[in-house]
Amino acid sequence: VQLQASGGGSAQAGGSLRLSCAASGRTFSGYGMGWFRQAPGKEREFVAAIRWTGGNTYFADSVKGRFTISRDNAKNTVYLQMNSLKPEDTAVYSCAVAHDSSWSYDYWGQGTQVTVSS
Repeated sequence: VQLQASGGGSAQAGGSLRLSCAASGRTFSGYGMGWFRQAPGKEREFVAAIRWTGGNTYFADSVKGRFTISRDNAKNTVYLQMNSLKPEDTAVYSCAVAHDSSWSYDYWGQGTQVTVSS
């Protein structure tokens, strides 16, 4: 499985960015994809996830109502739309794939930097 994340960059507080994660190497029925982030000096934390089959979504409390996650089955791509960005959203964001029965993330993509200025 290969995961290619893109779309990071800089934004002002209140602005928006969209991250993409293109997946390849297998079919993803029965799997889910998640986004995680790690800020300097902090632990990696869960941001959002989506079940590939059915499209159920899950969010960290810190991003609920501001971030959405979606998938394009034809492109094997998951998107993280980030709105109303805050400086505390600044982090390296990574995507990962897990079997949706265990949500144990076995495959990870490289990170993409998101920087939000006040």
